[in-house]
Amino acid sequence: MAEKFDVAIIGAGLGGLECGLMLAKHGKKVCVLEKDALIGGCLQTFRRKGVSLDTGFHYVGGLDKGQMLYKLFSFFGLMDLPWVKMDDFFDEVVIKGEHFHIAQGFELYSNTLKQAFPDNSSEIDVWVDLLMKVGYNIEKSFEPRDTEDFYTQSLFSQSAYDFLKKTFSNDTLIDVVSGPSLKMELHPEKLPLYTFAQINSSFIQSAYRLRGGGMQIAESLRRQIEDKGGVVRRNAKVTGVIEADGKIGALVVNDSESVEADFFISDIHPAATMNLMENTKLIRNIYRKRINGLENTFGMFTTHLILKPETIKYINNNIFAYTESDLWHISQSSSTGDVKQILISVNPSDDNSDFVRNIDILTPMNWSEVEPWFGTNIASRGNDYELMKKSVADKCIAEASKYIDGLQEAIEDVYTSTPLTYCDYTATKDGSAYGIRKDCNQLMFTVLTPRTPVPNLLLTGQSLNLHGILGTSMTSVFTCAEILGIDTIVNDLKDIK
Repeated sequence: MAEKFDVAIIGAGLGGLECGLMLAKHGKKVCVLEKDALIGGCLQTFRRKGVSLDTGFHYVGGLDKGQMLYKLFSFFGLMDLPWVKMDDFFDEVVIKGEHFHIAQGFELYSNTLKQAFPDNSSEIDVWVDLLMKVGYNIEKSFEPRDTEDFYTQSLFSQSAYDFLKKTFSNDTLIDVVSGPSLKMELHPEKLPLYTFAQINSSFIQSAYRLRGGGMQIAESLRRQIEDKGGVVRRNAKVTGVIEADGKIGALVVNDSESVEADFFISDIHPAATMNLMENTKLIRNIYRKRINGLENTFGMFTTHLILKPETIKYINNNIFAYTESDLWHISQSSSTGDVKQILISVNPSDDNSDFVRNIDILTPMNWSEVEPWFGTNIASRGNDYELMKKSVADKCIAEASKYIDGLQEAIEDVYTSTPLTYCDYTATKDGSAYGIRKDCNQLMFTVLTPRTPVPNLLLTGQSLNLHGILGTSMTSVFTCAEILGIDTIVNDLKDIK
């Protein structure tokens, strides 16, 4: 007879593992099922030539004591990892060769902007005031609220781009405050103001990297789940569901076994979740079509550089570089193979050396650029695919070399990943970097809640509400609140200062 659990979780990404630990801490018998040999989703780290390379994790915000991610990561037992606080000027924005600094701390952030734009001081005050209010009120997200009012009256229903255009009279200033936002998609018609403000606010509060790679987060969560009697299974692909009395009774794993539970949580993309429900009557076609029809954010092309030992010194800030101005419209105007915007992320060395062995260069890439190879297997997609990757990587390296002296000569090896890589490893539709595209004009359709039409199936992950490490962590809390109750969650966090 199959072992039965209180909760079975599909996917061992950050959201699935956080849900597993939160529930296990409250005595629930948990089973986390991961289709791949490695857990972690976008937290996965791989090693080449003895160097750790991150697949999707680069830096986090809001990790200082008293800030929201600090509280969540304290609860999840993650604050003892080797976090590295970034410089006061943690992001550098370069627009057509002109350099600007983005600072940690609201006061320094504000003063730095005012030094660069003295004629726009009062406008900067309006922007920083919004950032502070959004950042300091994030904990109110866990308070009961009127759902309809939340979605129609809040900052989620305002356009970020429209707010910036109304607030700032200087287009270059709009570009500068938007410059560090390759960690989201700057969609001028759709990106909600809350998403834009909350993500920027968290990093301005504090910014940290992690020495040794994001996989440490996933492995720490796994160990804690197992220490509390939970199960984390690798190579356990969920291939279907079994109905029972109008609910899910069990998951089919690897087409050959079943895992029973009272509740089920899906940490994979909602569209992938709908695919699992394809042969059941639990989901009406109209709901399935709605989820499958939602647009997804762009994907990301990453150039992983392994550097020769002791050639490039560690740089404790990021560089966001743009070849054009009007950042909100660059992605929409890009054609295949263009590299108009890059993020240069320098990863701290594993051995605490002053020199680095790995630099990542990221640039947005639309699904259409890799769709011709969809359905091919990893490492055997053909020569045209390899030539495409080399062409984009060469352009990324050439652009990054403008800002890091001696970079070309320091390169020992190059590895790349595309949206197709993300699609294959994480089952994310269209290889999307940030999940479902939130639309301030259609909030009720694009901002999802954990609940589904199936009484005992919940969703979690970055496609629901906010993306990124903070957004996914908060969403895991909302998902678990559907099982444990929000008062239990509030009580868990209230004494963490």
